[in-house]
This record gives sequence, structure tokens and C-alpha cells, in this order.
Amino acid sequence: MNSESEFAVLKIGGKEIKLPVVVGTEGEKAFDIAQLRKETGYVSLDQSLTNTAVCYSSITFIDGEKGILRYRGIPIEELVKTEAFVKVAYLLVHGTLPDEEQSRLFSTLLNKNSLLHEDMRHFFDHFPRGAHPMHILSTMINALAAFYPNVDLLSMDEDIELSTARLISMVRTMAAMAYKKSIGEPVVYPRHDLSYCANFLNMMFDSPVAPYKISPEAVRILNILLILHADHEQNCSTTTVRTIGSAQVNLYATISAGISALS
Repeated sequence: MNSESEFAVLKIGGKEIKLPVVVGTEGEKAFDIAQLRKETGYVSLDQSLTNTAVCYSSITFIDGEKGILRYRGIPIEELVKTEAFVKVAYLLVHGTLPDEEQSRLFSTLLNKNSLLHEDMRHFFDHFPRGAHPMHILSTMINALAAFYPNVDLLSMDEDIELSTARLISMVRTMAAMAYKKSIGEPVVYPRHDLSYCANFLNMMFDSPVAPYKISPEAVRILNILLILHADHEQNCSTTTVRTIGSAQVNLYATISAGISALS
């Protein structure tokens, strides 16, 4: 929030303006230059946004130098103890950890949206064997717009919960299919009786000639790994998504652009 008693004074072109100091939840400070151009005719120049915060956020705070990572204000040390990526994904979207019923409903929604449209599955057959998995994933996410065309800021006919679950669930399925394509093995479909991470492991490593035995320890470790990487604050890919989304293009094009930036 702004500190009414603290501000910076900028003198330029015979003018003097006050730049409010904005204080974040972790005590970090910034100058608010929103009125700079209006008041002075000048704009700021910050190559690569190395010194610029471009939004307010209550989702994630990261300070790598101090070893701090918090989602919605909760330290990562506490969240990894849950060993449940699905619950943390719900937290990032909704702002609170789910209760038992909310967790069950969200998991059910993830399961229902884990299958790709069968026409999309055939897309994988036409990528070169050596194609980079991130390039395949970006292309496939972008193609979702053809199958779910009404998800954009101008016509948000679908519930946010459904769109979120679809992306979180299908990304996992696409990643596994891209991997299977890269090693020349048949794809493995998701199963309704497996949890999110167990499903991912099974789709990655199951084989008609070598059935995969799901290890509870591997599932636990993958949950923790996904929790640690669930959000990256305002990094390059997030900034890309916000920039593309500001043009009110469809949801999947924005996410595809973010994946390309991350790759």
C-alpha cells in the first residue's frame, strides 16, 4: 500500500512532482510513476524491465537471494508438507487452500478434462521425431482455441474453474504424449482412478510390453517438484501472457505465447 508520508521528488523542466512510494507486503519499496508522462511529458526507460514492477500481485512472492518463496502469503516450507500439487494449484487460483469437498470437486474436474479431443491426438503423429517438447506443447495449447473457441475476454461463456482445470490437466497429458512421441512409443491415455501426479507418471512410463508400477515415493516427489515450480512470479513468460492477453486474444493463444517465452 502507499505510504502517505513518504514520496520521492522529481525536478525536471522547471517542474517538481511527487512520486508516491509504494510499499509491498514484504517491505519492498517502489516509486509509482503512473502520472509521470501526464505531469511532465517524459516517460521512463528501463531496459528489460530490470528495475520495474509492472503489476500488483497477491499470488506469489519470490526473493531468491533470501531463499523466500510464498504462494498467497503461505511459505513454501508449509505447502510442500501437503505433498498435494492439486491443492496448491487450487490455492494459486482461488487464494485459499481447498477444504475436503472443494479438493474432491477440483480433482474430479481435473479428471474429466484430462482427455484430449481425439482429433488433437493425431496432431502428434505429424511432428518431426526430434521436435522439442516445448515447441510441441506450445503448438498444441494454441490449437485448443479451435476446439474451445469461446474462451476469451469478450465472450467468457465458460466458467473460470473449468478453463483452469482444462489447462492444468491437459498440459500434463500433452507433455506425456510429446515424450512418448519423441521415443517412438504409443501414447498412454489418462486413467480416472489415478491422482494427478500418478496419472502423469503412468502416461509417461507405462508401456504395452513393460507395465509401469507406480511408486508412492515417486508420486510424492513429483507432487513436491510441481509445488515448487507451480508459479514463478512476474517472470518473462508471465509478462508475455499479460501482454498478449491485454489485446483480448483467446486464452489458449496467450498461454501458448507464455510457453514459447519460457522455452
